[in-house]
Amino acid sequence: MSDFNWYVVHTYSGYENKVKATIEATIENRKIQDQIIEVSVPMQDVVEVKNGVKKTVQKKKFPGYVFVNMIMNDETWYVVRNTRGVTGFVGPGSKPVPLSEAEMQSMGFVEGLQIEIDVEVGDTVEVTSGAWEEVTGIVQSINDTKQTVTIMIDMFGRETPVEIGFADIKKL
Repeated sequence: MSDFNWYVVHTYSGYENKVKATIEATIENRKIQDQIIEVSVPMQDVVEVKNGVKKTVQKKKFPGYVFVNMIMNDETWYVVRNTRGVTGFVGPGSKPVPLSEAEMQSMGFVEGLQIEIDVEVGDTVEVTSGAWEEVTGIVQSINDTKQTVTIMIDMFGRETPVEIGFADIKKL
């Protein structure tokens, strides 16, 4: 059995909670709680002002998307993909691609998970995943709050600063 990963599912707008409820009901019916452990529609508090009155309301953080923490196999793919309101998984050619730790963090999905790194400004690091995988660069700055480092990489013959998550680098 492979590990659990978060996958992003695209839905019709306004169907997010319906999709979540339907998937959760299907998990119960098929008894696959050991394969799909969480279905989430991330919300955030937004202050709205109507007629001069401030009111805090909950809005969807990512309208049109539902996040599913699951083991990807034929059955779970089928259950999610064939849920009414689901248009597909997010990924190239609709091939489901799990979210990386860094992506989860940048979306504020992984609360309080702080990554400690033994990297300092001036160190050489290699990018271990993402668009810049296998690229090496020298750390210019470290942002503990955002959990990123800025490295200089050679792009089109000129040094360009790029921000990379702590989870996606290793010290050389």
